[in-house]
Parts: sequence; C-alpha cells; structure tokens
Amino acid sequence: MAQPQGKLMDPTRRPIPAASSFYQSAAKHLQKVVTLAQRNGVSRRCLLTLLTSTAAIPDGTESRKALLQEYLKKSKENKEKNDKERLDDYYKRNYRDYFGLIEGQVREKKEDELTESEKRILEWLDKNK
Repeated sequence: MAQPQGKLMDPTRRPIPAASSFYQSAAKHLQKVVTLAQRNGVSRRCLLTLLTSTAAIPDGTESRKALLQEYLKKSKENKEKNDKERLDDYYKRNYRDYFGLIEGQVREKKEDELTESEKRILEWLDKNK
C-alpha cells in the first residue's frame, strides 16, 4: 500500500498487509488501548487490557511489546501511590455526599455541643471541599 507523498504515516497505524484479520483487529484494538493509557495515565485496568492484547500481537511489533513492558514496570513502581490516590478519590466522592447531608445540622450547633464525630466530619468537609 503506497503512502501519499508528503504525508508520513504513524508506524503504529501502518497496515499489516500479510497479517490475518485476527492480527489486524488485535493491532487495531491495541492501538486504541495504548492511546487511552497514554492520555489517562497508566492504571491497572488499562494494563490488564494491554497485557491480554500482547498475546495477540504479531511477532514484528517488538517496539510495542517494549512499550507494554515499560508501562507494566511503571505501574508496579507506582502501585502504592496509585492505590492511595484511588482510595482518596473514592472517599472524596462518596463521603462528601453523605457528610453533606448532615453538614447543615452540624454547623448550626454550638462548638461545645458537637460530638467528637461531628467535629471530625466538619474538619473533613473543610479539608475536602
């Protein structure tokens, strides 16, 4: 397949003329996943998809396999940080709604009438707005 003059084709999107439709669909799927992973950072969900796609990649794509290995290594190195960020995000989304329901009642009380739990809830709400 000839390329138009003056336009360079991205090597990751280059057609694979001799490959079967199975390999072509796997390569197309992998390209979408890699693009998504690059755009959103690398998460374990993306890596799982990437690694399952690796088995279906034709042998001629060593650079793609190296990229996947690099993502896997990065994910392992940042696992604790990513887990903490994921948990913090979960708490912010879910507890903000729950604590927001009782915030009005708690803020109307005087400082000396607040229970320890209510004080902590107000601190959390002020910190996570």
